Amino acid sequence: MTTAIGYALLTTFTVLLSYTSLSHGLLQPRRISHGLSASGKYLTRDELWFNQTLDHFSPYDHRKFGQRYYEYLDHLRVSDGPIFLMICGEGPCNGIPNDYLSVLAKKFEAGVVSLEHRYYGKSSPFNSLATENLKSGKVDNPWFFFGASYSGALSAWFRLKFPHLTCGSLASSAVVRAVYEYFEYDQQIGESVGPECKPVLQEINKLVELGLKVNNKAMKALFNATELDVDADFLYLIADAQVVAVQYGNPDKLCVPLVEAKKNGSDLVEAYAKYVREYCVEVFGLSSKTYSRKHLLDTRITPESADRLWWFQTCTEVAYFQVAPANDSIRSHQINTEYHLDLCKSLFGKGVYPEVDATNLYYGGDKIAATKIVFTNGSQDPWRHASKQTSSPDLPSYIVNCHNCGHGSDLRGCPQSPMIIEGDSKNCSSPDAVNKVRQHIIEHIDLWLSECRGVLRSSM
Repeated sequence: MTTAIGYALLTTFTVLLSYTSLSHGLLQPRRISHGLSASGKYLTRDELWFNQTLDHFSPYDHRKFGQRYYEYLDHLRVSDGPIFLMICGEGPCNGIPNDYLSVLAKKFEAGVVSLEHRYYGKSSPFNSLATENLKSGKVDNPWFFFGASYSGALSAWFRLKFPHLTCGSLASSAVVRAVYEYFEYDQQIGESVGPECKPVLQEINKLVELGLKVNNKAMKALFNATELDVDADFLYLIADAQVVAVQYGNPDKLCVPLVEAKKNGSDLVEAYAKYVREYCVEVFGLSSKTYSRKHLLDTRITPESADRLWWFQTCTEVAYFQVAPANDSIRSHQINTEYHLDLCKSLFGKGVYPEVDATNLYYGGDKIAATKIVFTNGSQDPWRHASKQTSSPDLPSYIVNCHNCGHGSDLRGCPQSPMIIEGDSKNCSSPDAVNKVRQHIIEHIDLWLSECRGVLRSSM
């Protein structure tokens, strides 16, 4: 792996910890009262900054850049309370969300710190996202790391590489296994939607492909996606729109109207387009611009830069190419390996290739050789096959089983998006299943913090 993005963030955490204690540095008692943001969806949105080293691997490069972070200390027991570090992932970090982590912070009298991933959001070292710019102590309070999705993998990887700096990690829906051809993603969607909905989605995909041949412009206009000149990019949008409801805990939003339309003999493509417009776009915020190559080629720093940045990480480090399975696929077979490699070449030039084996060799993939990491996954989440699903005493793993348990359901509740305050589990089809896994999480945190405090006391 040659990029600075993934590697350097782990070193960033060590720098943050070395700067941070309650007697000086970032966590200052005078900031103890932030109060909830007006919407209640964030514990705080007050931006804080520190000077970050640009290149941790060069003894000659002393450049710095401003890295954004947030802290919420209302529940912190100042003398020896734990610090929960919530890692932000592949997008702007706009505050500390008021999800289930806030419940855990109250229980353990913990402070919460959230760090923005370098290059994303406002934490960009450069004024351009050109390809060449993308390559490149003692702690008194015990620290525990948290993350979901890609940041869940970062949480696990930090514990792997720097076990002396954290008491443990929660890796929620953590994609620790880099996957070159990730056909299991589409297969899980088919399994999650069930035998009645799956064939309807497959029929819709065939009708859309036919519509592109008959009247290309009209088909794309139906989905407000006329800016997508490449048909395969449009078909990727069509596939992702199916995923949105399942992955984030709203499968009935997708399947109920489509199955009903099929039974009534209604226009399936129109019914699907209505779902995309009214749910994916209006509620979830899906945009066809995300799939536009013109947009992805834009190297300027903008609020939407995360789209290009994440593609660079997938094209160089982790792939996760969501290809159509050879048989019984829901998505178009035009979404294949060649499509992804062509997109990578179009965006970043020749010679860019995902070093999946190197990534898994360095971090261990789903055979990660670490201790004191809790792995959790939702039963319906298509990303769970890139996570660690087998359990062991040092690396416990739990599946949250319910009809609408998707990505990060242990922290976010159901549905996972839009956000539910404090990750309330009452709207999960089986609240008991979610709460049971949460109780396991509490027990592991309690045990590992106790062991950590014992080590800290013995070293004094």
